[in-house]
Amino acid sequence: RSFGVTRETLERDGDAVVIAGIAARIAASTTIDKAVILAMDGVVDSNGELDLAQTEVYVPNEFIRRETSRYPNLLFGASINPYRPDAIERLRAARSAGAVLVKWIPAIMGIDPADPAIGPFYTVAAELGIPLLIHVGQERSFSNAVDELGDPVRLELPLELGVTVIAAHIATTGKNDGEGNFERLLPLFARYPNLFTDISSLTQINKLGYLQRALVADGISDRMIYGSDWPLQFFPLVSPWYQLGRAPFSELRTIGRINNQWDRDVALKRAIGVPAAVFERSRRILSVHPEQTGDATPISELRQGN
Repeated sequence: RSFGVTRETLERDGDAVVIAGIAARIAASTTIDKAVILAMDGVVDSNGELDLAQTEVYVPNEFIRRETSRYPNLLFGASINPYRPDAIERLRAARSAGAVLVKWIPAIMGIDPADPAIGPFYTVAAELGIPLLIHVGQERSFSNAVDELGDPVRLELPLELGVTVIAAHIATTGKNDGEGNFERLLPLFARYPNLFTDISSLTQINKLGYLQRALVADGISDRMIYGSDWPLQFFPLVSPWYQLGRAPFSELRTIGRINNQWDRDVALKRAIGVPAAVFERSRRILSVHPEQTGDATPISELRQGN
């Protein structure tokens, strides 16, 4: 339902119908210009091969590249497990094909961001100017996750090697070494000017209050970019009414009447104090080429499964 399709439609027409629906909803939005559609690579075994038995979600780069190329309002977000033997070759190919970022969920992909063995991958990512969007914090959208791989401190290696890192969800939820992941992430912003974060998922009922805490933390809002956490913007996980006391009642009532999912999400985040610059920053951070852009401001981060 959240994707606007039925099981029967998917079985008949294939997954491309989902991408078509996303493009149509973005076109109907008055606030979102484009959305980044994310691929999702899988677990890699000791031989460097894709281990489908250990992979819960696999969305190939080739599929996302092909489908996003058909719609002017969609952008290609690649995903490459750095433990693949040809990871650097895949990275260069993805960038050449127009990828605006690379997405990782280390806790389910078996990636240790602090592993020196993937240093060469980071070096090339920095050279290409392609950001890494990395899930940090606890992971509960999948049945199995190694949460210590989501420790924000593990981001120091790519940051030191010059990679632009977007720490997803400001590392909300979960702990490592007895300290909250949110608290473990915040000091890194002062040390690394190439560290950014997205605000996706932060209006969900299980993460209430984190966004307000981040907005009042010194300098953090200057590193935020907009993220939608789509398709998890639907009731009952997200509702304007969960923000009572954080935004005026009349404004929340108006937001609740907005039909377009992206417009409602943007309006809710604006109402609880997210600065306008946050919605405009993604175009610069994602290095979107001029021919890929339009006239509206925010670019939505479309998340798949995390």
